[in-house]
Amino acid sequence: MPEPMLVVRDLVVRYGPIEAVHGIDFEVGQGEVVALIGANGAGKTSTLAAISGLIRPARGSIRLGGRELAGAPPHTIFAAGLVQVPEGREILARMSVHENLLLSGAADVRPMYERFPILAERRGLPAGNLSGGEQQLLAIARALLAKPRLLLLDEPSLGLAPKMVATVFAVLAELKLAGTTMLLVEQNALRALRMADRAYVLELGRIGLTGTGAALLRDDGVGRAYLGA
Repeated sequence: MPEPMLVVRDLVVRYGPIEAVHGIDFEVGQGEVVALIGANGAGKTSTLAAISGLIRPARGSIRLGGRELAGAPPHTIFAAGLVQVPEGREILARMSVHENLLLSGAADVRPMYERFPILAERRGLPAGNLSGGEQQLLAIARALLAKPRLLLLDEPSLGLAPKMVATVFAVLAELKLAGTTMLLVEQNALRALRMADRAYVLELGRIGLTGTGAALLRDDGVGRAYLGA
């Protein structure tokens, strides 16, 4: 069988003497949507930061398409096809919507205007004038222009109104249907598990449970801890 798109083995993340992630293993197959869920402080964002090169792992292997990337700088990881939509979106507020899209390095940003008409309408506005949901769409559009092999999404619904949460997850559902490989970190466990082919539950830096999204939705422990059931 071919190696999965992303293979993470024995990943350890430390901040000084504090160990946030304790030797976890997981993988993402080609065309899969995999979710990492867990409480605040479980190690989800630290895991993504190590994968994308924003922090250097203390130990472990991170392989993308068979290529070892653990400890590589972010620009090398980006060039390998791993693109992250960060928590908080990190758009450049004073630059226009169009200028933010050009930062992807793409020669032609028109496909994103076709996919997201609201961005076309606001292309000349400072990105900081957009609503939170519109900024999230801009961040996703900017990432898609980089033609990622693997798209990382860190809390895409964070701080959004319910209507915009639904809009963002509708976009992710379209990407899933198109075969986009995604690793999704999301506090909204219900939406994440409904979206995911498979999911991992992080508990204090360790993987406590894994299974299909549908199976974890039916798990009583997951329901009590994360779904309000």
